[in-house]
Amino acid sequence: MTDLAHKSCRPCEGGVAPMTAEHARALLAQVPDWALDEPGRLLVRTFRFRNFYETMAFANAVAFVANREDHHPDLTLSYKECRVHYQTHAVGGLSENDFICAAKIDRLLT
Repeated sequence: MTDLAHKSCRPCEGGVAPMTAEHARALLAQVPDWALDEPGRLLVRTFRFRNFYETMAFANAVAFVANREDHHPDLTLSYKECRVHYQTHAVGGLSENDFICAAKIDRLLT
């Protein structure tokens, strides 16, 4: 199995089915701190920090990864938390791109 963090996102403009919940659960093993919503159509993780500065620095690093991969998450920010939601909107669910970006984001903290 190829390490997701070493892959690059592929352009996705729709026309393909979203990943099945079973496939998503299999890939979740490679990003174990992330979770799937109940129908398996959203990948999410909440990151906690010591202060607002660290939270914003992390959010900016996520933005850098997102722009580099051309695959953008939804972010929810507060003083000490950043919640990252991934879903490939063009397919109405998850794609491998979501897991690739999650793995790259995890690497930001190692």
